Amino acid sequence: MRLSTLFVGLSALFFVSVSAAPAPEPAPEPAPAPALVDLDITGLLRVDFSPRTHYNAPIAPWKPGAHPGWYFGAHPEKYPKLFCLVGLICRLLDLLPLGFHCPKPPPPPPTTPNPPSDGYTQTFNNLTGATQGGDYLTFGLVDTVADCKAMCNRVERCVFANTYHDVNGKDGSTQLTCSLFSGCHDASDATNTGGQTQPDGSVNFIRESSGWCKA
Repeated sequence: MRLSTLFVGLSALFFVSVSAAPAPEPAPEPAPAPALVDLDITGLLRVDFSPRTHYNAPIAPWKPGAHPGWYFGAHPEKYPKLFCLVGLICRLLDLLPLGFHCPKPPPPPPTTPNPPSDGYTQTFNNLTGATQGGDYLTFGLVDTVADCKAMCNRVERCVFANTYHDVNGKDGSTQLTCSLFSGCHDASDATNTGGQTQPDGSVNFIRESSGWCKA
């Protein structure tokens, strides 16, 4: 056999082998990175802090089984069992699309004789009943009345803040209770006078209840 004939035969065989080989499968496309809104928000915060849960306080304060949904103030270390609106929690709330951002600490009380208005008008003062109404939004614990107003400024649809001491109630806390509503109220709605038996057998009652309507 001549060398040229052998070369032609080998070339044809190589062409057939290559042509018959299966084409390599395309590499799979990388999975897209998860968007922020697809993250398990409640898993990150450990609570569903949104309007649908009344900001972690689904049971209104005048009903049995109610517990404050949050704490806003200068001493979160005193309330390890509450959802404290400080530090990392606030940074997460700023990043997540829940529509809520922590209030800024209110300024010190003014010392001038005629301080500027904070945008709220007092509707009642120093009553022994707290506001009760179907427009309830949420409730928690605060250090001061100014803290409660600051929370109202951040909670969607809030126009009314009720601050009071729930004596013997709310896990025995001496802090102010801050209840928020979507409509303004006067003394006629301050019908929550307590009377709930606590786990230790004591009965709660209300003191120093004040109402604040946002202009």
